[in-house]
Amino acid sequence: MIRILLADDEMLIRAGVRAILDTDPELSVIAEAGDGREAVELAAARRPDVALLDIRMPRLDGLAAGTEILRAMPSTGVAMLTTFGEDEYLSRALSFGARGFLLKSGNPRELLAGVHAIAAGGAFLSPELTVRMIDRLNGLHPAPSARARVEALTGREREVLALVGAGLSNAQIARRLHLVEGTVKGHVSAILTRLGVGNRVQAAIVAHEAGILD
Repeated sequence: MIRILLADDEMLIRAGVRAILDTDPELSVIAEAGDGREAVELAAARRPDVALLDIRMPRLDGLAAGTEILRAMPSTGVAMLTTFGEDEYLSRALSFGARGFLLKSGNPRELLAGVHAIAAGGAFLSPELTVRMIDRLNGLHPAPSARARVEALTGREREVLALVGAGLSNAQIARRLHLVEGTVKGHVSAILTRLGVGNRVQAAIVAHEAGILD
């Protein structure tokens, strides 16, 4: 029996994914989480064979949650659940050790095959994403522009990003926007994930290229 942790902040998505997984007698969803922090805690308590993590979740995004899970439990196979437009996160997911990238809207058979492959120590990438990444490498489907990436952020995240681009620290941003520093830290973490960058300097570059500092 392959034991699975399923994490997504949308209950209907979790229900749909679980319904697909329940059609396979060799798969068992042993825990469900509504945010990234809960996913990390449940993974530590239940020790799943496979963790299916949504990328965008509150408290802790899927990429950060996957990193923590693998750091504590390297034998757990981590796969990201994604929508088609979020494939810019693919390289970041693979860099921390994720072994799967599965489309929520993909063929149910792909989800089942992916879970089996990851549980067996292999890897699985949804075919649509494979084609998209090949096209991108060949220059047929370029990465989103800086402006398009910034437009995907919330209004508050764009405000924080502009101040990061201006060189302000988390404490300075908190004072400027009348927020607590921990909230700013959470916004910065979400911004890095959504932009697909690894640090504040890279985020600042995106802010400059998008022209939001003006």
